[in-house]
Amino acid sequence: MRINKKKFIYLISPTKINNSFYQDLTKVLQQKKVSFFQLRLKKETLKKKIIIGEKIKKICKKFNVKFLINDDVFIAKKLNADGCHLGQKDMNITKARKLIGNKIIGVTCHNSIKLVKVALKNRADYIALGAFHHSKTKKIKFKAHTDLIRKVKKITKIPVVAIGGINSDNYKKLLLNKANFLAISGYIWNNKNLKPLEAIKKLK
Repeated sequence: MRINKKKFIYLISPTKINNSFYQDLTKVLQQKKVSFFQLRLKKETLKKKIIIGEKIKKICKKFNVKFLINDDVFIAKKLNADGCHLGQKDMNITKARKLIGNKIIGVTCHNSIKLVKVALKNRADYIALGAFHHSKTKKIKFKAHTDLIRKVKKITKIPVVAIGGINSDNYKKLLLNKANFLAISGYIWNNKNLKPLEAIKKLK
């Protein structure tokens, strides 16, 4: 996985997708700061996820952004996405690999070096650590500190994605502590003060 310093954002979809979303996504990706887009819809039907996924995949392709599916390896396979992201309670990597082959598979490792080592042994393509800050998108069970990124960097060269409540006030510290990508959702899509395009412009 090549790391482009300018494209440090790992963008996660809002929990609900409305019609204006596609236009906003296009404007956001035009800024050339996003490397990955993860579709994370917990409450939609399978059919709806496929329809939404097809539309997003086209937009991602246009801007050379890797399109990933959260949790569901079967949907990732059906959409022929660039890969999937697995939580600790989802399918294990070995099984996922058999289903989607040589695609990107990332794993949530919370704040645990032990989980990182398991993910590395199973040949994950990237690891997600966090939460580094309080998040409105997800209930936080695991709190991580920036020294964790440095510890992980000593044992592996694969990319580290920092997650949890990242915004324009706190993102720089994570990049300075060598996080390769920053997973961002609420700051872009549910920002009370800024439209998605304005929000992403503040992340330089």
